[in-house]
Amino acid sequence: MSKNPAANSYLRTKVMTSSPQQLRLMLFDGAIRFTRKGREAVEAERIEDGFESLVRAQKIVLELSTSLNHEIAPELCEKMSALYTYIYRLLVDANVEKNVTKIDEAIRLLEYERQTWQMFIEKVGNDQPVPSDDHLDLGDGENRTALSA
Repeated sequence: MSKNPAANSYLRTKVMTSSPQQLRLMLFDGAIRFTRKGREAVEAERIEDGFESLVRAQKIVLELSTSLNHEIAPELCEKMSALYTYIYRLLVDANVEKNVTKIDEAIRLLEYERQTWQMFIEKVGNDQPVPSDDHLDLGDGENRTALSA
């Protein structure tokens, strides 16, 4: 998180009051942001900054993958999991190789997935905000989607 306490407080409030659909959108935004930061750092030969940013993006992509609900739509989740694994692998390889082409491919895929998710939200709407500060219950079965465990 940021070293700015006000920014941390704002982000915490935003996360705790967002719907599961909005939380997933925030994950895409974070993955894209850190992948872009990693790309900029790799291009500028700031190796440590690039490494840290790409690792943060990897962790977010891993969260996107592990939050899939395979019980609701197993075939869709299997395909999404394969895509996230591919993106994760691109980020790992790009980090090791300092390969901007692989970073660009990861950004392209993440941006496409973000746009798709945004269209999904616009079409079906948002669930109610997450009610509890100390525990994230991302659905009650009725409002749960395959893409929010």
